[in-house]
Parts: sequence; C-alpha cells; structure tokens
Amino acid sequence: MTDTPTSTLKSGKLGVIGIVFFVVAASAPLIGMTGAVPVAMVLGNGAAVPGAYLAVGLTLLLFTVGYAAMSRTMTNSGAFFAYVGKGLGVNAGVASAFTALTAYITIQLAIYGFFGAVVGGTMAGLGVDLPWFVWSLLAWLIVSGLSLLSVDIGAKVLGVLLTLEILILLVVGFAIYIAGGPEGIDFAASFSPTEIFAGGFAGTAGIALAFAFASFIGFEATAIYGEESKDPKRTVPIATYVAIGVITALFAIVSLAMVTGLGRSNLIDEVLERSDGLAAPEGVLFSLADQYAGGWAVVIMAVLIITSLFAGLLAFQNAAARYFFALGRGGVLPARVGTTNKAGAPQAGVIIVSSIAALVMIIFAIVGFDPVLNLFFWMSSITVIAIVLVEILVSIAVIVYFVREKTGNLWVTKIAPALSAIVLALGLYLLMSRFNLLAGTVPEGVDPSLPESSWLLDPLGWFLVLLPFIALVVGYIVALINKKENEQLVKDFAS
Repeated sequence: MTDTPTSTLKSGKLGVIGIVFFVVAASAPLIGMTGAVPVAMVLGNGAAVPGAYLAVGLTLLLFTVGYAAMSRTMTNSGAFFAYVGKGLGVNAGVASAFTALTAYITIQLAIYGFFGAVVGGTMAGLGVDLPWFVWSLLAWLIVSGLSLLSVDIGAKVLGVLLTLEILILLVVGFAIYIAGGPEGIDFAASFSPTEIFAGGFAGTAGIALAFAFASFIGFEATAIYGEESKDPKRTVPIATYVAIGVITALFAIVSLAMVTGLGRSNLIDEVLERSDGLAAPEGVLFSLADQYAGGWAVVIMAVLIITSLFAGLLAFQNAAARYFFALGRGGVLPARVGTTNKAGAPQAGVIIVSSIAALVMIIFAIVGFDPVLNLFFWMSSITVIAIVLVEILVSIAVIVYFVREKTGNLWVTKIAPALSAIVLALGLYLLMSRFNLLAGTVPEGVDPSLPESSWLLDPLGWFLVLLPFIALVVGYIVALINKKENEQLVKDFAS
C-alpha cells in the first residue's frame, strides 16, 4: 500500500512535552492518589506504599531501556504490536495488538464508569440528580469530538488539565511536608527494601505492588504518537523516560506526604476512619488537603478529579483509535480503518472505539450494573493484566530482534530486556493472583485479603482474568487466517 494523505497520520504535530501530556494524563495521577493509594496502604504494606510505587517505576524504567532502543529502529502508530511483530514475527505482532486493544478499550470503559459515578454524585449534591450513564455519555460526546480533531489540539487540552492536576497534588504534598505531620517524615519506613517487601510477594507486599502496577497504565503509549511527533527516533525514547520519571516521582512524593500527614504509627486506622472503611477512599486525600492546605484545596481537587478522568478518557481514546488505524493500514482490518480525516485523525478508529464504548455503557445501564463496582473495577483489572502481558512480549521481542541483527550493546539489547521480562512476569503473577482484590470477583464467603484466597475466583472472575490471553490467541488465529493480507505488515516490520 502506498502512503497517501488519507493513510498517514500528520507528522510534526507533537514534541516531547505533548506526548508526555498524553501519557501522564492516561495514568490519571489524582485518581490513583485518591483511589488506589489508600486501598494499597490498608491491604498492602502500609507506610511502605511510596516505596512500592518507586520499585514499580524502576522496573518500568528497566523495560524502557530495550523499548527505547527498539523505538529507534521503526516508527509505527501500533507501537507495542509493531515492536513485537518486528522481533517475533507478524503473527505474534497481530496477537499482541489484539491484547493491547483489549487493554485500551477496557481502561477507557473503566474510566467512563468512574466518571459517571463521580459527576453524578457531585451534581446530585447540587440538586441535579441524573443516572450515571447520562454524564458518561455526555463525556463520550465531547471525547469523540475532540479525538476527531488534530492531535495537537487534544494535547493542548490535556496539557492544561494535567498541569493543574499536578500542581494541586504538589501543593497539598508540600503543605504536609512543611507542617511535618504527627511524626515527621520517615524515609526508612517508606523506602527501605525490608519494609517495601515485608509480607512477601504472596502477602501484603504483593498487594501493594499490584496496585502500583495498575497506576502506571498508559506510559507505554509514547510510541503510538511516533508518526505524529517531531523527530520520532529521538522524541519517543525521551518522552518515555520523562513520562515514567514524572509518574514515579509524583506518586512517590505525594504518597509519602500522605503517610507523613497521617502518621506511620496509626496509618491504617487513620486511613480507615477518613475513608469510611475504604468505602470512600478519596476521603483520605481530601481530609489531608483540608487539614494541611485548607478548604480551597478540597474544592479544587474535587473539580480536578473530574477533569483528570476526562483527560484519561481522551488519552485512551486516542491510543485505541491509533491501534485500529495501524491494523487497518497493515491489512489486518479493512483498509478503510487505516485512513484519516482532513485533520489527520484516524477517523474510522475513533468511530470504532466510540461505538464500542457507547454499546458497553448502554448494556451496563440496562442490566443495572454499578458503574464503579462493576464497570470500573472489572475493566481496569483486565487492562493492567493485558498491558503487562504485552510488555513481557515486547521485552522478549527486543532481545530476539537485536540478537538476529547482531547490533547494539549488551546491556541495552539483552541484559536489561531480559531482566525486565523476568520482573514483569513476576508482576503479572502478582496481578493475576490478586485479581480478586483488584476486580472484586472473589467467591462469596471468602476473605480476599488472605494469601490462600489468591486464586479463588468465581466463573466471571476467571473469564475476566483470562480475557487478555483469549484476545492474544484470537489475534494469533486471525493473523494465520489473514496471512496474505498481512503482507503490508511484513514490509512495515522489515523496514
């Protein structure tokens, strides 16, 4: 297929900062701080949660060594699947694409559910009481519209929202540091390896690390925007390192501030009291903001939670649409899917992603499922398993590719990717064995916090936890059946 104005994304639209905005916005740091961190403290390793986030961040930096090296060899909006395809062959690449699409579609669905619940609750307090799906579908309209525009417009919107989000987190965090909290800052309690891994991988440490992995969803999307970036072989690697560094530093700094503000000795009791027994985990950070920064910070934070969710919706909409675009252009999906509109946006991909989101939300609304307990927890748990699974494949693909090409230094092309694959495999085990905590799909009458309950899932739980692997197998079968049409991908991966 010869590239035409309708089969290529517009280049030169994004720099390092623009890509970082998309990626960090996808991680929704404010949502992670209000939702994941309190739960990780109570069920996981308490005051050592900041260290768990740091450990996961370092693991992903290790992954990025090989990932960045591969990004310099090719530029493709399919990112992960293109890298897997170049290293392990087209069939494996297409298989990973189906898993990656599963990840991006499910995380967007998760955020739609959380968005509807948060906005619905906020508006109900103001006298406008409407079902969650009304607010979710309103966001759906805006997100769909913005994703049909030039990508740099979306980056500017995300830039403003993300800057405000980071600022309020840092303001509250440093207000706590200045005050010192009830016991002062205890770096050893939060970052000592003995504290971080206390309880073992099968126990509390594993739970905290699983929640930390879930908070980094989206960092890998840097390469998706390679075709639209300025000097992609330089921009993508830098943006990846910057994005992981920003996410890691932000979670470590602010979660340490939360530990400091609560006090290490009574941390669990304080979290439970301020969150109504984890029924409202956002109450922990809100109460700390009120206590150390003032009521104004709570008001701003409440508004920014909504904008943070919106930013995540837009970021993952763009990511998923570009995956569909890459598959359409490569011949796996109909050629029309691999086209762009006059603004340079992957229009068919946007329509597919938006249609899937609308359909699932409508089904959940009709059936009466809860937007948080069902849509958010189920879908986000699928996402993190799918992403880590594909990251393992990328690490292996990097090694195979550079061994075959006989290029690159030993650390970058072999040792770092191999270590990354091993650590990520451990992370995947932690996520799957703690799926009952992440998704809430443990059989009735079983305590999900006990190590022996790790693999006790109901039938729905098993289906959800295995869905990324099902997508991988389906993708591989599609590639085998579609072998002739995959010729364009062979050319892309060989370039």
